[in-house]
Amino acid sequence: MKKWLLSTIAFAFIIGITGAFYFSKIEISAQNNVSTNQPFKENSEIQTVQSKEQLKAYFEKVKELQLNQQNGAAVTEESANTMEAKDSSGGQGGDYSTTNNQVEGVDEADTVKTNGTHVFSISENNVVIVNVANPKDMKEEKKISFAQDFYPTQLLLSNDTLMVIGQKNVFRTLEMESAKMMDSMYLPMDSMTTVYFYDISNPASPKQTREIATEGYMNGARLTNDTLYYVTTVYPKFWMMEEDADAELRPFTYDSKSDKEAKPMSYDNIAILPSSTGGNYSIISAIDVSNPVKNVLKTKGYLGGSEQLYMSKDNLYLTSTIYETNNSNAKKMIWNPGEMDTEVFKFALNDASVQFVASSRLTGTILNQFSMDEHNGYFRTVTTKGNNWDENKVSENNLFILDEQMKTVGQVTGLAKEERIYSARFMGDKAYMVTFKETDPLFVIDVAEPTAPKVLGELKIPGFSNYLHPLDENHLIGFGYETIVDTQFGSKQPLIMTGGMKISLFDVSDFTKPKELDTEIIGDQGTYSPIQYDHHALFEHKEKGLYGFPISIYGKGKEYAEFKQAGALVYEITPKNGIVLKGNLLNPENPEKEYEDWESSIQRMIYVEDSLYTIAMKEIKSYNLNSFKQLSKMSY
Repeated sequence: MKKWLLSTIAFAFIIGITGAFYFSKIEISAQNNVSTNQPFKENSEIQTVQSKEQLKAYFEKVKELQLNQQNGAAVTEESANTMEAKDSSGGQGGDYSTTNNQVEGVDEADTVKTNGTHVFSISENNVVIVNVANPKDMKEEKKISFAQDFYPTQLLLSNDTLMVIGQKNVFRTLEMESAKMMDSMYLPMDSMTTVYFYDISNPASPKQTREIATEGYMNGARLTNDTLYYVTTVYPKFWMMEEDADAELRPFTYDSKSDKEAKPMSYDNIAILPSSTGGNYSIISAIDVSNPVKNVLKTKGYLGGSEQLYMSKDNLYLTSTIYETNNSNAKKMIWNPGEMDTEVFKFALNDASVQFVASSRLTGTILNQFSMDEHNGYFRTVTTKGNNWDENKVSENNLFILDEQMKTVGQVTGLAKEERIYSARFMGDKAYMVTFKETDPLFVIDVAEPTAPKVLGELKIPGFSNYLHPLDENHLIGFGYETIVDTQFGSKQPLIMTGGMKISLFDVSDFTKPKELDTEIIGDQGTYSPIQYDHHALFEHKEKGLYGFPISIYGKGKEYAEFKQAGALVYEITPKNGIVLKGNLLNPENPEKEYEDWESSIQRMIYVEDSLYTIAMKEIKSYNLNSFKQLSKMSY
């Protein structure tokens, strides 16, 4: 049953990503072709949906655009015009770990949380609560088990409230009752992003206090000022309008405080984002969790997709990629993306109230949340324009600074041609950006004056970093890969391959001359760590200068990379001593073992006082934080 559930979730996720790609692709071709005799009219301002007829007209237009694309309709020049367009590492709190968050005071959902006495972790479709008050005698106090239709993916913790976030697959009651819709029983189920609230004042006996749910798949969740914010993406089944004129096009929500079953959102809580003709919703929900039993859940739906998410204490930013169709291929029914731009939407946060502010279209695409930042009221971001496989439109990279109304006030463009961004980090008045093609240029950009940003320095080294972490105001740690350049006979371009995992310590005290102070290469080709794609996997103890991460090490085999061992490594990283291995928490090598053990593979590392804990899917281990000797192990 679990395998079936995971397959269903994966299938629906793929469908969702495909839909997002498709609808973003057709967005620009529609911008000047909206019929004025329909209730829906594209607008540069946000529009509240007034009626069922207006919403239906919107999706009729989306459907029309889809048919045009399928029939190979050419894209006109007019419709393809291109518009120009506080940092903290988190890592600790008191004498125990907190999640490695991007912004100080804004907690990010993760698979493991601790309050200093207990560890809360996700294990398949359970949440396990372990008492770690005595690291030599850990005890499982409770295992919260969920039905097979719910799969927990993330946790948040606020005082005595534990929030379990995940995907719940359900059939819509309205569809089940309709004879016309019986066929929908054989389609993938609708997914609701569901949040269960638990009172954990007694961790051994957690009590569920509330359940809320929003249709769609999770984009991101944040907790700040005792308020939970989470964003989902919904792809309504608008194609069903052909069979059922009354098909429900609104997203569904559920609140155990007031509802017996999921119900569609009211029209006055749905709005159309500026210039949007996408076929999906971004749903933003917020609730004050200081009293989750009594406080009101507020949910708003916005027609227009969301991809990347960045949030400060005051504002939420969502992005949507705009795909330009290559006109030369339009009549050939070959879709080849030309320029790709990004629409950034800004929402103001005031407790549980979320208000759209403005949007801006920027040249290029945004890699991830670390490519965005807010500082002193200005939004800063870096983008990659073009691609590195099209000789006619080679890639280049840009930095944009926007004011509170999302108007561009400063920019640096045309950086690192034929390369793309692999990582970025904003730290106060400085921005750091890593691009890559054959070498790893680290750019240092001065953003102190928003209207006049400028590149101060550049460092070119082998390999690349795909996550940058601040050590202090003058030093950065880069986590990424060593690279191998293989010159191919008869080819103008060398073949670039990744080697082992690479840690770099950068000195940026002289902004004009950044230096790589030290490096560490781990394993060979195939070696990887979750930190290379999920920053939450980083362990940090600032006072001790310790940084650790789970890792799977591969070595050179006769024909391909061979698995060697897995576990975790802990380094002391300081400007004085560089990168020094302190804790080797790897399992012993076993030549007979060809693959990693999924159940014991370490996912997260935390500390409580002088003890270090490694958390895997089925076990938790404790270690002395000074000697790194194992103290105990508990399976669950």
